[in-house]
Amino acid sequence: MTSTKPPTTPPTSSSSPSALPRRTVLATGAAGAAAAGVLGSGVRPAQADPTGQPGAADGAERGKATHEVFQHGVASGDPLPRRVVIWTRVTPTPAATAGSGKGGPVTVTWQVAKDKRFRKVVSKGRFRTSAGRDHTVKLDARGLKPDTEYFYRFRALGQKSPVGRLRTAPRKRAALDNLRFGVVSCANLEAGFFSSYRGLAAREDLHAVLHLGDYLYEYPTGEYGMGQDNVVVRPHDPPHEMVSLEDYRRRHANYKADPDLQALHARYSWILTWDDHEVTNDQWKNGAENHDESEGDYKVRRARAHRAYDEWMPVRMDGTAALGDGTRLYRRLRFGNLAEVSMLDLRTYRDEQVSTLAPTPVPALEAEVSDPSRSITGKKQMAWLKESLTRGDHAPQWKVIGNPVMIAPVTFGDLPNDLIDPINDVTGILPGDGAPYNVDQWDGYTADRREVLGHIRDHQVKDVLFITGDIHSGWACELPLDTSTQPLYGDSYGVEFVCSSVTSNNLKDITGAPQLTPLVETAILANNRHIKYLDFDNHGYSVLDITPERAQMDWYVIGARDDAATPIEWSTSYATLAGTGRITPVDAPLEA
Repeated sequence: MTSTKPPTTPPTSSSSPSALPRRTVLATGAAGAAAAGVLGSGVRPAQADPTGQPGAADGAERGKATHEVFQHGVASGDPLPRRVVIWTRVTPTPAATAGSGKGGPVTVTWQVAKDKRFRKVVSKGRFRTSAGRDHTVKLDARGLKPDTEYFYRFRALGQKSPVGRLRTAPRKRAALDNLRFGVVSCANLEAGFFSSYRGLAAREDLHAVLHLGDYLYEYPTGEYGMGQDNVVVRPHDPPHEMVSLEDYRRRHANYKADPDLQALHARYSWILTWDDHEVTNDQWKNGAENHDESEGDYKVRRARAHRAYDEWMPVRMDGTAALGDGTRLYRRLRFGNLAEVSMLDLRTYRDEQVSTLAPTPVPALEAEVSDPSRSITGKKQMAWLKESLTRGDHAPQWKVIGNPVMIAPVTFGDLPNDLIDPINDVTGILPGDGAPYNVDQWDGYTADRREVLGHIRDHQVKDVLFITGDIHSGWACELPLDTSTQPLYGDSYGVEFVCSSVTSNNLKDITGAPQLTPLVETAILANNRHIKYLDFDNHGYSVLDITPERAQMDWYVIGARDDAATPIEWSTSYATLAGTGRITPVDAPLEA
């Protein structure tokens, strides 16, 4: 997220960790109940093996635990045709909490099966974990068949983990009728319950979940909560800002204790990238807005954050499930001939954002944001992205770009000055005169944007789809190379769909004045004819469906963030027809 830190206020707690509902039935109807019944959404003690056979794990374990061993659920991610990353964490002793460094080595056994009772095990093995990796378990489960659903679980210290479900990717050139992804970003634990995760976990129709960044937040308790008063719905652990490796590990554990997050991880494989808050606000390659000398060397802090992310997330860093140095998260995942998903990292390699904290003449600002020596991607990732868009005769039809920050140009020139600060907190950093730049996003690196869109134009690439998070609002945009001829801005070289935040504050939350939202939305839409849809008021998730004929995004919205059982309903849908680069509204959501 691109916000500057709000003033610190005393935390107002409307809930506590002990009040979290450890439910196994999701409150969204029969589909949710079925999902919970199959997978479980919480931790559980040892059980009898449903096959009636003694488990190999029991013989490998040194004693049995009387406390809950699998407190953080299970997860899978980065599906390939014959292998998928699977993950869990064990708590070998009550004192061996996340980040504590306590607890000895543990041998964990794992199984992948065709059936949920594990009578048809197709892959299995052992994994040795220890405090050196925070007792996390992450590995590639291999030997699987393409486009196939499997179940997986772990065993350690006499207990079994919850059962997870995963689906492998199709063969490289498989012809597919459709792909369907859940889409989420910006989930702040202190700002509300993760009802969006509950809604997606209740569905039976997804291939995977795309998470576009800000999986967690670095702030101390009470600094960035719900609404104008920063109400703390659920407190962060640790209560101070995360800076050390222990801090980052504890915060990951804090989030993964959430039952709705556990349920969605268990139900579907995730494809993730990070934005800024996984390290700290508005980070760039050599620093961050929310980092100062008192917090030590920035690159050391970032290395700690990346290490914890590598340990706690079901992703391949540097192309492998083994723990690495965390420098390479951008990667591609292919889904037959229909689509390839390219996940970007727009923090690790970017140059510093153009500063607008002091008055800056607009011509000087324009020169800085368009300086070709400044990059949001870095040279290597830019070359990789351009290759992703033009991969020869056998390239998949849809080029889906997992994009942590918005690429569509946005002009805010007609907005009243008293709305600039609230909009900054949601969408980016703007100069006080409302000049047309959103400089933490691609608007602050326009040479990179022109290079990408120019590459699409020059190579006549079709069906480019940017799927974006970060700005706590829903958008549907066409992507012109030049907006100066509005409303007749010429060709569109792709489409961008932006999902709302799971819980993080939007414009209505920050201003406390929902009557102002229509004014802002009207001004932005009037000045940006390539933007077809904008919602500054709601939280929720999206569902992206791709077929050879079109790509459609459905936006779903939740009710009250501080109500764990809040209702969820469909809001709107937009689609782009294959080969057009244009967007049209759709009257109804896809059938679940």
